[in-house]
Amino acid sequence: MTWLRALVEVVRSGLTIERTRLEPLVALRVAAGLAVVIGLSLWLSSPASAVSAAFGAFSAGAATFQRSWRPRKVLALATGAGLALSTFLGYLAAAHLVAFLLLLAVWAFFAGMAWAASPTAGIVASTTVGIMLVTVTLPTSIGQALEHAAVIAFGGVVQATLILLFPIRRWGAHRDALADALAAVADYARRLRHDPMAPFNPEPMMTARDAAAVTPLQARRRPAALHGPRGLAERIRPVLASLADPRVGAPAEGPERDRVWELLAATAEVLDAAARSIRRGAPAQVPALDLEALRGGGGDEVLKGPARVAAAWLVDLLGEVMETAESGDTHAGHAPAPGKPGASTLLRPTMLRMVPVVLRAMRRELVRESPVLRHAVRLAVVASLGYLVGTALPLGHGYWVPITSVMVLRPDFHQTYARAVARFAGTLVGVGLATGVVQLVGPGPELSGGLAVCSAALLYLLMHTGYAVSQSFVAAYVVFLLGMAGEEWHQTVRDRVLLTLLGGALAMLAYMVFPAWETPRLLDRLADWLVASGRYAAAVVAAYADPADRHRAEVRRSLLASRAAEAAWDEAFDRAKREPVKHRGLSRSAAEDAREALKSLGRAAMLLEAHLPERGARPVPDAERFAEAVRADTAQAAREVRQRRTPSWDRVEEALAAWDSAEDSPAPVVRRGAELLLRALKELTTAIDTSPLEREVASVRQDRQARANREEEEAQGEQDGVSARPPREVS
Repeated sequence: MTWLRALVEVVRSGLTIERTRLEPLVALRVAAGLAVVIGLSLWLSSPASAVSAAFGAFSAGAATFQRSWRPRKVLALATGAGLALSTFLGYLAAAHLVAFLLLLAVWAFFAGMAWAASPTAGIVASTTVGIMLVTVTLPTSIGQALEHAAVIAFGGVVQATLILLFPIRRWGAHRDALADALAAVADYARRLRHDPMAPFNPEPMMTARDAAAVTPLQARRRPAALHGPRGLAERIRPVLASLADPRVGAPAEGPERDRVWELLAATAEVLDAAARSIRRGAPAQVPALDLEALRGGGGDEVLKGPARVAAAWLVDLLGEVMETAESGDTHAGHAPAPGKPGASTLLRPTMLRMVPVVLRAMRRELVRESPVLRHAVRLAVVASLGYLVGTALPLGHGYWVPITSVMVLRPDFHQTYARAVARFAGTLVGVGLATGVVQLVGPGPELSGGLAVCSAALLYLLMHTGYAVSQSFVAAYVVFLLGMAGEEWHQTVRDRVLLTLLGGALAMLAYMVFPAWETPRLLDRLADWLVASGRYAAAVVAAYADPADRHRAEVRRSLLASRAAEAAWDEAFDRAKREPVKHRGLSRSAAEDAREALKSLGRAAMLLEAHLPERGARPVPDAERFAEAVRADTAQAAREVRQRRTPSWDRVEEALAAWDSAEDSPAPVVRRGAELLLRALKELTTAIDTSPLEREVASVRQDRQARANREEEEAQGEQDGVSARPPREVS
């Protein structure tokens, strides 16, 4: 993509307004917490103290809208504590410019490194940098600094208290994640009716698994309906694929295919009913016709061979789903005993125990090419440089320059530039509207505080509709808040617009000078996905050689690793498509073809997973050799991909040939699956063998050569014709 096209896409994305589900009650509760904090501060203290308290309550409330599976009250308390600490430390160093710049750079660096833990941690950490820049201008003594820090922390406490006293849809996000996973499998069943080899997007399953990880306290209070359906959906997915795929399931036409269509339609209805039940916490209601269609699945005489086995498994799994959904059970379940072997609950560390986990994640990102490390360096430099520039300018509120830069910067190009455009556009709109209100009304401190609360309420309500929309209300909120502290509105408008523009430009320039492009790293991402997919395929095939529970555990671990690698590839490829950078070694079309090949590899492994043998089943000795070949060849191929060389699959082909020559070759399903795995690997070789440009050049050369050959043949033919022509008679 050229720079011009990339910038056009940036502007379009930054100004896009999205339609999303609103949460008016949650927004009202958070705005009420902000109103309580501002009102108490104005009553008990001063407008300056009310401004600090408002920053704490505002940021703590905004943190509760971030994507996180932790309780919202925990997010509010953690954000309030972080804001209070950054405020106090900022004041301690504010008297000395060098000391403050050093503190600011270090704090911003670690805030950038917080993205190694999660995007939510990175966003909240960036907020603490912004509050450090704002509040250092308020206190005049250590005692007042402690007071302001306590007031900011109090804002987080108030938000957490309101969440505790007025809970709204408990476990709602967890219910939605699990319901979305079931609905995704239902949609997959419908698509399989029209396309027996339709792809499956694992993102809803990954989200549901993230939501299933809970702290020990959450595990004791979690509704029982959120315990088991996710695992059932994971087991249903490969069974559906095996049943629909004509290569290992029912034939493409005939009575068996008609029966498969009927089962897939009934499965979709059952899973949708279960999803509605979990989302609403009410018993499921499945149409009688769909239940009737499933009753013959366990002993269906129409289906034969592997398709009949898959149908029986499908009916059993759907029966377990319905047992949970029909009960509508919303009571708290029982957490497994701590340390109990085989406990199925996914435990999430508490906030305190997350500290060493986050530190280890940061340590892994301390490599030169890490996007997180580069983001942290950019953030530290921009925060310090922006503070110096803002301080040197003959304008008030110079801290808006670094605040804008810090809040705009993201680890990738597109988000950084799109947020810069959206922030400036939103600031213009918000400041303009707030200025008009101030001119017409001329509010005092109390009314300004009320208008600030109204602006914040609209921000919370429309936060997920687009960054430009949210920033317009943020700008209005700041105008009213500073008006409450006695600032002149005309000075606020001028400073806010100019310094926001300067801060956004500084953030974009920083990314241009020190980028973290994803395009050159696509080959590494592809190699990681290839290794993970190879391990998953090898684990599935090895389970046929030695049917045992330990192989099932290895299959599950390798599947999760493969999904994580696929998600990393998809994210990197989406970023690369929006970057104004030419490909290096892997073109866009070649990347698409490679993606489809690895998708086929994963699908072939998934088909084999659907028919994993039970414990004590007859082993397939040839499967072990094939699994080792897949594991070795994919590891070697990953190294070749990183070195921009074409991979080969000699070991896999030899293992499959040896399998063919074996006298006794049981389990035709795994044998057919092995062929599909090899075919997918060869498709990958074809995809990355040559780039489209090289293919086009080769095609042009072939056309030229063919044309030259034809011309040579025609010339030779004409010469032969002349020599064979009889002499003309002479009269």
